[in-house]
Amino acid sequence: MRPYIYLLPLLLAYGVSLVTSGSFPSNEVTALITFKGDISEDPHLVLSNWNASDSDPCEWSGITCNKEGQHVIKINISASSLKGFLAPELGQITYLQELTLHSNKLLGIIPKELGMLKFLKVLDLGMNRLTGPIPPELGNLSSVMKINLQSNGLTGSLPAELGNLKYLQELHLDRNKLQGAVPAYSNSAFTAKTHGMYASHSNLTGLCSSAQLKVVDFSYNFLVGSIPKCLEHLPSTSFQGNCFQDADAKQRSSTQCGVPSEKNEAPSPRHQHAEEVAKHTEASKPAWLLILEIVTGIMVGSLFLFALLVAFQRCNNKSAIIIPWKKSGSGKDHVVVYIDSELLRDVTKYSRQELEVACEDFSNIIGSSPDSLVYKGTMKGGPEIAVISLCVKQEHWTGYLELYYQREVADLARLNHENVGKLLGYCRESSPFTRMLVFEYASNGTLYDHLHCGEGSQFSWTRRMRIILGIARGLKYLHSELEPPFTILELNSSAIYLTEDFSPKLVDFESWKSILARSEKNSGSVGNNGAVCLLPNSVEKRHLDIQGNIQAFGILILEIISGRPPFCKDRGSLIDWAKEYLELPEAMSYLLDPELKHFRYEDLKVICEVVSLCILPDPSKRPTMDEISLTLESEIDTSVSVELKSSLAWAELALSS
Repeated sequence: MRPYIYLLPLLLAYGVSLVTSGSFPSNEVTALITFKGDISEDPHLVLSNWNASDSDPCEWSGITCNKEGQHVIKINISASSLKGFLAPELGQITYLQELTLHSNKLLGIIPKELGMLKFLKVLDLGMNRLTGPIPPELGNLSSVMKINLQSNGLTGSLPAELGNLKYLQELHLDRNKLQGAVPAYSNSAFTAKTHGMYASHSNLTGLCSSAQLKVVDFSYNFLVGSIPKCLEHLPSTSFQGNCFQDADAKQRSSTQCGVPSEKNEAPSPRHQHAEEVAKHTEASKPAWLLILEIVTGIMVGSLFLFALLVAFQRCNNKSAIIIPWKKSGSGKDHVVVYIDSELLRDVTKYSRQELEVACEDFSNIIGSSPDSLVYKGTMKGGPEIAVISLCVKQEHWTGYLELYYQREVADLARLNHENVGKLLGYCRESSPFTRMLVFEYASNGTLYDHLHCGEGSQFSWTRRMRIILGIARGLKYLHSELEPPFTILELNSSAIYLTEDFSPKLVDFESWKSILARSEKNSGSVGNNGAVCLLPNSVEKRHLDIQGNIQAFGILILEIISGRPPFCKDRGSLIDWAKEYLELPEAMSYLLDPELKHFRYEDLKVICEVVSLCILPDPSKRPTMDEISLTLESEIDTSVSVELKSSLAWAELALSS
């Protein structure tokens, strides 16, 4: 028996080695699965082989493990259109050396837990949709050599803790909304003895203490103050598009930076003397001469107005309204386009340069279609903006398009309601050719993002009811309180933007489609003879589809309460799925989003009744928005107290069924 006793330590060691080599840290697998769970869209199926039942993630897409296969050391998933949120649990992957998620659609904040990754060398979250401040905890990444957070929506100031990163070589923070000064050093490192001079590098904790820092890009933010001397050797392009005071690089305008321009300059002596001479000359004129000048001016003005009215009348009597914008190749045809200066008189006109700086060189694209691009920008001292730019070449821009563009700007500018997106202005320039609309941007993104991109759980029943009521009020205003009425071209959850307090705003970002459709419809009558007169009141008016909006509102209500998109490949049409539940009281609860913890049964019955009416096949039988809004306002309870009562609704429904 004694010889076997000597073999026990060897057997134990062997068993331990088997257990150690055969298992993977469960916290790392859990962190990866949590990250996958927070991703709501994976169109390229990059994460399809991330299986929770697989205890070894080393073969998963985008994952690299160390040689021993015991730890994840790299996550590299770039340009994969992943949409969702960064899981804080990523900070538990202790031995991670690289986290690269460049060029995706990640939302939300950067988790401070990433600062726990002591072995991380590369952090690349550039070209996403991240918001919020840069966590100071990133200053704890003691091994990091490269940080790339460019082209996001990051706000706040630059944390001085980044100066703790002694191995940092590259720092890309361009095209965000960062403010404040560049932290050269912290207050603790700047003592009275320095008298404005630099302290030794060993005492500095700001960016000037990063001795290895070679590449820095702060461009297109809202940084102020002076560029630290320790960074002056960098290219000027690293600092352009900011609000620096002493920079040679191209900076934002004083308006965007919130600095009042100096307009009240004292007149020069030469100018002052000229004014005095003019006043003296004016005073010395005899009264009869002044009267004669006034009478002559009135007569000339009257003749001019009469001639103008005759010309307009002749233009209106033309049998055809046809356009090319320029002369034809033969030179026989020409077009007279009358620009109504009064039409856009009260609408703000922006320069392309203003919008280019605000939208970070038009790099921050938040939407696109074959006909247009939508950019997000920030005007310093003003609201965030959404800029729609038409994708049409100048040689294809016709007179019809110009007039429809003017009419569309004027039509959108008259909208003024708390639940309708506000048009701030437009941009019209010839070099380079530019036609843009500028809207106020709602800071909480689209309703679609919140319902389908991981934040649906934050939408309580009461919040969803308030959003539905807000949309109803906006549509009622557009359909009933405006003359002529106005409709949203494509009413869906992507056309509903949410403010900071989740108040909905209807935004017609598909306006260009209406402009192009009307232009194409009329351009078919183009002729080749004689001059053509074009007047703003001679073109076809904006298409109104009130019944289409009402049907779309019913589908939108279903989307809000169910959390399901209007159509998906697996489940088909949302309406077809919902019809069997809408009229059965005992089955109505099957329509609800599983994320909902509470609801109010009385509200649900009203909602189902309204949806059933909105989606009736016969448009003439659908209710008006006046009737819908009145029903919702009188029957839906959105008070704070209803939240406390609604928790019993599930139990009541279960008992009644």
